[in-house]
Amino acid sequence: MADYVAVNLDAHYNVGVAFHEGVQHPLLGEQSLHGLPFRIGSAPNRCFIGFGAPDLPRACSIPIGNTAYHVIFAHVLVGSSGEEPVGQVIAHYVFRYEDGEEVRVPIRERFEIASLLPMWGVQPFVAFPDMKDGLMPRTEGRWDNMGLRQTETLAGYPRSYYLWAWRNPHPPKPIQSVRIEPGDRRFLIAAITLGQVGEHPFVRSGRVPVQITLKREEDAQKPFSLQVDVDRGVATYVYALPTGSTEQFLNAPLKGWGEEQNNFSSPSYVEIAAIPSATVTVKNGEESLASTRWGELQKQGRIETPRVRLEVVDRGKNWVHVTVVDDATGKPVPCRVHFRSPEGIPYQPHGHHDHVNSNLDTWHVDVGGDLRLRQITYAYIDGTCQGWLPRGEVLVDVARGYEYEPLRTRVHIAPGQRELTLRLKRWKDMNAQHWFSGDSHVHFLGTQGAHLEAQCEDLNVVNLLQSQWGHLFTNTEDFIGEPTVSNRGRTIVYCSQENRQHVLGHLILWGLKRAVMPWCSNGPDEAELGGTLEETLAHWADRCHEQGGTVIIPHFPLPNGEPAVLVATGRADAVEMIAFGDFQHREYYRYLNCGYRLPLVGGTDKMSSEVAVGQYRTYAYLSPDEAFTYENWCKAVRAGRRRAGRRHSVPTARRWQCGGRGGRRVHLPHPYPAGGSTGAGGGVGGRGEGSAPIASEGEGPGQRQHLAGGALCRSKLHGSAPF
Repeated sequence: MADYVAVNLDAHYNVGVAFHEGVQHPLLGEQSLHGLPFRIGSAPNRCFIGFGAPDLPRACSIPIGNTAYHVIFAHVLVGSSGEEPVGQVIAHYVFRYEDGEEVRVPIRERFEIASLLPMWGVQPFVAFPDMKDGLMPRTEGRWDNMGLRQTETLAGYPRSYYLWAWRNPHPPKPIQSVRIEPGDRRFLIAAITLGQVGEHPFVRSGRVPVQITLKREEDAQKPFSLQVDVDRGVATYVYALPTGSTEQFLNAPLKGWGEEQNNFSSPSYVEIAAIPSATVTVKNGEESLASTRWGELQKQGRIETPRVRLEVVDRGKNWVHVTVVDDATGKPVPCRVHFRSPEGIPYQPHGHHDHVNSNLDTWHVDVGGDLRLRQITYAYIDGTCQGWLPRGEVLVDVARGYEYEPLRTRVHIAPGQRELTLRLKRWKDMNAQHWFSGDSHVHFLGTQGAHLEAQCEDLNVVNLLQSQWGHLFTNTEDFIGEPTVSNRGRTIVYCSQENRQHVLGHLILWGLKRAVMPWCSNGPDEAELGGTLEETLAHWADRCHEQGGTVIIPHFPLPNGEPAVLVATGRADAVEMIAFGDFQHREYYRYLNCGYRLPLVGGTDKMSSEVAVGQYRTYAYLSPDEAFTYENWCKAVRAGRRRAGRRHSVPTARRWQCGGRGGRRVHLPHPYPAGGSTGAGGGVGGRGEGSAPIASEGEGPGQRQHLAGGALCRSKLHGSAPF
């Protein structure tokens, strides 16, 4: 027996499309609405049962002759102004059983029925639009919808009708007929369908996660392209799950810094909300891999097909208030957090993403509030957050910059638990030793968001930069010509500029009090189409220095044009290193070997949610009698009292072996003997430490950096060691 049966209304149709005012192309013929079958008249001149007009019958009795748990109507008010009283009775539907008993049901405006008004916020309370909720296309769409696309979802709307389900109080009793007793308002009935299974025909439960495992190697190793269709419900996008075990995750060396992205189709997960009779179909592209009934999957917990294993991983959940505190002070500390089930399903705090921008690229899209490091999305919080966490074992990953030990551990959420406290331990306090960190190069964040993310990354200074990409101008409203300082004085955000030219080069101008125009020049991809070369980098540098600003050559040495002139003429105060390959290092040391003292700064060029602010950073040393201000920090950078570093490492606050802080000139014997510090004459040394292993491209730990034949040669270190 079919679970839903459409009633034949052909003998009762008395009006056509023209009666359905304002709707030019209503749905006609055989239709599947919310996955349920409806049989609407197909002839445009005779396809509805109309009521409320003088020439139409005052009542109509429609034979049913069947049992039903629910009777579902596709109907709609016609010609409403929207000003009628809510709850006004439009008609009565009288259900008559074969034993003569009747049930009389009022049909009220904006409850069981409504009109298709072109107004927002006037949908009915107990009826559903004929179109169900859904998702936007994941990887395509119209450019004018690119902002709306970030919502990912589409709310169901009434294209032609509203659907209302009457719950039969006596399901075993056959229904003889339903008599329609209209009032004086116009409305139409397009279709009636009988629900013959004991379920509500529309989704009334929340979504639950389902793990998907592809059992055949050839399916599992295909590039990720899974999707799940649910006819009588909804499903989210499918997302890949991590491939490693819980223990591998907990014991990984780079805690707090994401994990390897699974780019393949298995394992993965989806979240589903559906009625029990719904069909769940797993597809890879257009190929169907498996189908099952949702009710069976919920009942059994796991379904095996030849190619797919589906498993419900719903252990219940609690709304939990989380506090992350500094272990020494016991006070909440800003940080970034990630929560997940043992399977890897994320449960991020409310107001944050489980997956930023559907795991697509995030250049100038959805920047701020979240950070995605490959497989993992982190939420930036002020030390407190709240949201749903699954009961039982939960894995947490918490980080705060480089001076705190990352926390990656498991916790247990008991039934009814509403509070969770996590503790972060500081292993190094560089501010206490007068070192203050900054990111030289950040785009797109707002000023307030930059303060929060800086605090969460334990970063002191953010150089937020206006700039231009073709016809796109960014951070226009953030420039005020002075720094903004957090109320506790620990973070400073200064919005200034990155001026760019695609051949001559780019230039960061810190500390501008007045704009230096134009921001970019000479056409795409920096400036407008058809643009001309209005200014040189030297001009921009001079205008910056006139205001007491600082000139930085970003992502040195590329674009490799005018920067050589800026260095030779003393216009460059420092160079920024982002890439750390042989080419970048050799170019930098070429300038050093020519006698140019070029302080290095670290910056991220952050333009997406896939880079942490301060992931590359600069530590500048301020003497004990210098206050931490933006001006003093920039002065220390210009003087060379700084260290540039990236992931996990910070400089120690010890003096160089030659004596003094960084930035001082060191006079060595000339010619310097081969072998550097291992030979006569002494050497230069320092020490790097990190909260995780320090990445090395060299051949071993503790390598010394030395002078050989008068040229400064580089080396890298791994772990905590002198160099």
